[in-house]
Formats: sequence, C-alpha cells, structure tokens
Amino acid sequence: MGLLLAFLVLQACTSNTEDQEQLVIITTRLGNIKLILFNDTPKHKASFLELVEAGAYDSTTFYRVMKDFMIQGGDLATKPLFEKESRRLIPAEISADRIHQRGAIGAARQTVNRNPYRKSTTQFYIVQGKTYSQKELTTDISQLNNMLPRYLYNGDHQVLIDEFKILQDSGRTEELQERVLALREEIEESLGLNFENADISEAQIASYTTTGGALHLDGAYTVFGQVVEGMETIDKIARLEVDSLDNPVEPIYMSLSIEYLPKDSITVWYGIEYPKIVTKEQN
Repeated sequence: MGLLLAFLVLQACTSNTEDQEQLVIITTRLGNIKLILFNDTPKHKASFLELVEAGAYDSTTFYRVMKDFMIQGGDLATKPLFEKESRRLIPAEISADRIHQRGAIGAARQTVNRNPYRKSTTQFYIVQGKTYSQKELTTDISQLNNMLPRYLYNGDHQVLIDEFKILQDSGRTEELQERVLALREEIEESLGLNFENADISEAQIASYTTTGGALHLDGAYTVFGQVVEGMETIDKIARLEVDSLDNPVEPIYMSLSIEYLPKDSITVWYGIEYPKIVTKEQN
C-alpha cells in the first residue's frame, strides 16, 4: 500500500465520529431499503442500532403487510437467541414534529389499555401510506361521523340513509366516508356546528396531500427514522398477496447492516440536515 493511500485510510479510520452517521440497510429478496435514524429519538436509535449490530433482526420477516398503510416486521420472539429482547420496552419519544409521512420508520407497541405510557417494543414498521385531500385533513372526521345520525334522522334523508346502508353492508367504507365528507358543509349548516380540525399542522397538510402517509398514527407512536432509498421495494412488498392475518403468502425475510457515512454526504445525497458542530476555536 502506498504511503499516501495508507495515510488516507488511517485518516478515515480515525476521523471524528461526530462527523459520521449510520445508514441502516435492510436487504430483502425484492430489493434494499436504506434508512437514517433520528438523533432526537436517542433511546430508539440506540436500541435499534444495538440489535442490528447483534444480528437480531436477520432472518426475521415483514409479517404484517397492509397496502396503502405500512409494512411491519422484526419480531424477535421468532428467534430463540433473542427472545428476551422481544420483551424489551423503550420509553416513548413521541414528537409533534415527527409525523407518519411516507417512508417514516415507527416503533410498534401494545395498545394503550395495556401500555398507557406508549412504550415501544423492538418491532418496527415502515409507512407506505396514502395521499389525503385537504378537506380530509382539515375536517374533524370523528366529530362529523358522530353527528351524522343526528343529521340523517332529523329531516327527509331516507334516500341518503338507504345509500349509506348499501355502502356499509357491501364493505365500501372508504367510498362511504368520501360521501359523508362531501356533505360536511350541509351538515354543519343544518346542525349549526363546525367540524374544523384545529389540530392539523401546515407540515402535515403539505406532506399528506403530496407524498402521503398515515395521518391517524401521528401523536400515538414514536417515529424514529426515515427511508432515504428503496421506497420502490416497500411498494413491492406492500403489493404482495397476503393471508387473512396480513402475512405475505411468500415470506419476506430481511437482513440488516450498518454503513457509516459523513454527515455532509448524507445532507447532499438525501437532504437530511444536521446541526453544525461548533469547535472551541470557533467560540
């Protein structure tokens, strides 16, 4: 090895780790998925990296696949050597700034009645999601649906009642919700109510009306990373044939690895911004 090349290799190996960031690569038979973990969810990031380095997720599967929603995997209970880690609980690191946009990495958890503090398990999911109309996002859907019977049975709306019953009985729930949403202004005027969703943010509107996501998960689960390459692989997995439990008929096994990259390279390639490191000389 030449002197200059040896020096460059040594310099790379001894560079400041604060200038480096981990790129996690998920390898599947349908392609690779690359993701970055967030520094503002340090407990989830540390736990995930520890398990990746230990090979805990290798040979586990994406066992829950729901098209236009998400793919979930990493059940360590299926691996005897890591069964204990499947019971690990990570304190919630839920932030309003971390939404379930397309490609978001979230931590799975048990239901709130069993897990009131929303602690995460070691399983994870990746959002495929769907796009929303601005009207969907700016409407309090729950309140609108709750007031719908009052509107329907407080006037001459038998035609609507029959139409809605047909849609409900045939399982066309999305179409039914679209019809109800289209009646929002009419229902508001009839009942003297306002169904405006005051909790929706401009960031949510901008993201969910363009690239899409899973709005209903916001504020309830910890989002601790983001896919930066490989959404086409996630789309392929989400289109797979599944059984009655949403488990792919043909298993999707995964293996995970970590690559260390300079933060400035990640910023250039993927648009992920990092706070500037201030040295003593700069103070």
